Amino acid sequence: MAASKDFYAVLGVPDKATAEELKKQYRRLAKQYHPDSNKGDPKAADRFKEISEAYNVLGDATKRRQYDEMRRLGAFGDFARRPGGGSTGGYQGGGARSGPRPGAGSPPPGYKFEDFDVGGFGGLGDLFSSMFGGGGQKPKASEPEKGQSIEITLEVPFRIATVGGRVPIELDVNEECGTCSGTGAAKGARISACPECGGRGSIAFGQGSFAVSRPCPMCLGKGALPSEKCGVCGGHGESRAKKRVLITVPAGTDTDAKIRLKGQGGRGVRGGAPGDLTITFKVEPDKLFSRDGLDLIALVPVNIAQATLGSKVTVQTLDDKKVTIAIPAGTPSGKRFRVRGQGIDKDGKKGDLLVEVRIEAPQDLTVDAKEAMEVFAARAGLKY
Repeated sequence: MAASKDFYAVLGVPDKATAEELKKQYRRLAKQYHPDSNKGDPKAADRFKEISEAYNVLGDATKRRQYDEMRRLGAFGDFARRPGGGSTGGYQGGGARSGPRPGAGSPPPGYKFEDFDVGGFGGLGDLFSSMFGGGGQKPKASEPEKGQSIEITLEVPFRIATVGGRVPIELDVNEECGTCSGTGAAKGARISACPECGGRGSIAFGQGSFAVSRPCPMCLGKGALPSEKCGVCGGHGESRAKKRVLITVPAGTDTDAKIRLKGQGGRGVRGGAPGDLTITFKVEPDKLFSRDGLDLIALVPVNIAQATLGSKVTVQTLDDKKVTIAIPAGTPSGKRFRVRGQGIDKDGKKGDLLVEVRIEAPQDLTVDAKEAMEVFAARAGLKY
């Protein structure tokens, strides 16, 4: 890729493009230049690599922010060239930490980008490594590979979340193809090193004076290609499968609580460990109860006579028992009565049940009832 180009230029979008605009443009270009649609055209394959690398960065919000900061500082412009305009191919040497300030021109001989401190980001070398995945390589086709790790949001009924219980779920996971055992090859096919990456499973892309490594698009990071692809998985070595898992919901679980189940994700490839399953809980509302920490809140409707003259109401508890609450005369709407020890039990602590009175006005009064209410209001000195 020419040093004068940047990832926005590769995709042909302005640097203010929205995430949706980036995705739409990437899909259009990827479809146009995909190697399967342009067999025997090396230029199309090179273009596809450029497009994939550009979207790998710009399509990720965090990477895009980091990339934009380096682009603003000139990491792909003045700093990408030697004095005289030639590309460096990457500065080498053990120069001291005395490089130029952003925008001051080309660095002196021996200057390393690892030594350039971008305020708040650390060294450019570290930043590039975090952006482009330089610290980790995809396992080769012969090596065990950990299965797919999955993150989901699980809605659970209020009562199961408060007292605990089990909820069955079904996951769509990527698992090793049972037909080809993850090789991507049809039965009897020959497997040879990928000619694109030389069997490494990854290829390097140039961006100015930097080289970044990504999984090879031809062999999908496996480092090898079969003479004939598996008819079931299409050469990917993986297939979609349904996995049923019984989730134990801890007592006292609240919305946004997380649990991680080790080994409950997708099955490992070539004997690798299974992936993990991370669950974020979302508690569904309940018709009777809400919660405040470990306390339960129950809204109890009473009529105006009960609130005015006093009464007794019966309330159901979380464990389906019943408690009776005495409502004193003159109780206002919103008044709460505490029942000790009838709340949520979690980690050896137990909350209370708060019974909140809500006064409901009568509807569709008869003529006699309306006249009686008017008499009552007049005698009590109430305005209406």
